[in-house]
Amino acid sequence: MKEKILVTHKLFGKYLDKLREDYSVVEGGLEKIGGCAGVISMLGNKVDRKVMDVAGEKLRVICNFAVGFDNIDVGEASSRGIVVLNTPGVLTEAVAEHVMALTLTVARRIVEGDAFVRAGKYKGFEPDLLIGTGIRGKVMGVVGLGRIGRWVGRMALGMGMEVIYYSPHEEDEYQLETGAKRRGLHNLLAAADVISINVPLTEDTRGMIGKEQFDLMKRTAVLINTARGAVVDEGAMIAALKSKRIVGAGLDVYTNESEVNEELVKLTNVVLTPHIASATIEARMLMSKLVVEGVIGALNGKCPENIVNKDVWEKRRLSK
Repeated sequence: MKEKILVTHKLFGKYLDKLREDYSVVEGGLEKIGGCAGVISMLGNKVDRKVMDVAGEKLRVICNFAVGFDNIDVGEASSRGIVVLNTPGVLTEAVAEHVMALTLTVARRIVEGDAFVRAGKYKGFEPDLLIGTGIRGKVMGVVGLGRIGRWVGRMALGMGMEVIYYSPHEEDEYQLETGAKRRGLHNLLAAADVISINVPLTEDTRGMIGKEQFDLMKRTAVLINTARGAVVDEGAMIAALKSKRIVGAGLDVYTNESEVNEELVKLTNVVLTPHIASATIEARMLMSKLVVEGVIGALNGKCPENIVNKDVWEKRRLSK
């Protein structure tokens, strides 16, 4: 009998067909995880102790269809010998492109302009209509210099911006390549015209951008968040946007992604997108390929490059 793999959402391409060659694919929610050897989960799936209990002893690999894995209790998985995988590297450029798209959309008031035309208000060119700001010569502050943060910096440089970054460590090679300069977080927030959040959600980064941090920002600053909503204190951000403490924001992620805060929806100086930063055909195809190949490899004793809890590999659960 074929081992079962739970897939909680449809994948791109024909990768499910590849999975079906050797496994029985179960499609649906986590309530169907019982007896499965592996699960391909999405960000909305909270894979915690209770879910792992339901899965039982057969569960050997959890693969998240995302770079982030804050929806998975990695510590619990590791204690049970369960391998956790993610999808790094294949969506880097897509997310960085979205950061720049949001930056331009907010700075040039694109959404407001679209609504203005659709409402029938446009009657002809006016020199002072919906004046925005250019980004050439402005300072891009990159908070978090992982794969995505690095590409955000490169793209910003390509558009004539100056780049500064916040990272726990000096990134000498990147600095030599780009000329970007490392800054402390408070220094960066005070100096940047655009602030791009590119850190994972951890206990250290949860709420790292709050009232104190907003008070440091320029009144002309724009905040862009394509990382995780909970990295930013949403209440403090709404207050800053309402009071014009900052000029605007571009958000692809939210504290509660199943129910976006109504106060954000009402604001005209924020652009909202539905967690689509990595939503390109190219990225989604590669993510689908990576999760399927990762699950198959891990179940067949091949350590995938995209393993999150590398220390568990030698202690992993073997076939039951």
